[in-house]
Amino acid sequence: MRPRDLSWLSREKQDISRRNTYIRILIPPLLAVLFFIICIFILPRESILILGGLMIAYFIPPSGKESIIPIGIGLGIPWWLMALTLTLLDVITALFMIMNFALMIRVPRLGPWIEKTTATGREFMAERPWMARWRIPGVAFFVMLPLQGTGGVGATVVGLMAGLTPGEILLAVGIGAAVESLAFALGWGLVRELILANMALGLTVALAVIAGTILLMVLLRRRFTPKSREDKKEML
Repeated sequence: MRPRDLSWLSREKQDISRRNTYIRILIPPLLAVLFFIICIFILPRESILILGGLMIAYFIPPSGKESIIPIGIGLGIPWWLMALTLTLLDVITALFMIMNFALMIRVPRLGPWIEKTTATGREFMAERPWMARWRIPGVAFFVMLPLQGTGGVGATVVGLMAGLTPGEILLAVGIGAAVESLAFALGWGLVRELILANMALGLTVALAVIAGTILLMVLLRRRFTPKSREDKKEML
């Protein structure tokens, strides 16, 4: 199964009123704000400010789960809440892209970046046709990769090319983001407890985990970078 061409989305002329456009744009961010308000009743004031800052930082490249989760846990945010927060943010991002893909593709700077992500996703899937065949598990696996561009935006693009419905894309993003977030959160939660119990041993384990994470990301980047990009780098 070949990846679907998404060029029709950028040319699509939808008869959407201005009011409906505003609703489409505002619903996903309002869901994130609602989640943050709920967290106010869970965390102390100092921690809620930290969580809010980390939620914003998550959308600033090159931030990712591998960096935001350890920082949050180190600053006292419960591991389960960090995992839940980043999973929810990925799902909300995917929802925003699903509802506003045709609009976002026309935004200056953002549009070209989305088109670049689309091209990368097409190359990624062309080299791995099993991803389109596996559908939800395939896109969930894509989300689980600790690489730049495999979050809500990239997963939405890949999901659309794989022929998934909006509901299936959200499910795949939720599964992939939850597995990846829990892996990082549980690991760093244990490291934090170890540091509190034995500083020297805990720091040693923390450094080993950091080194292992970096090595894993380098290996995955080499393994899952589209070959055309690698060929371009070699030519340069």
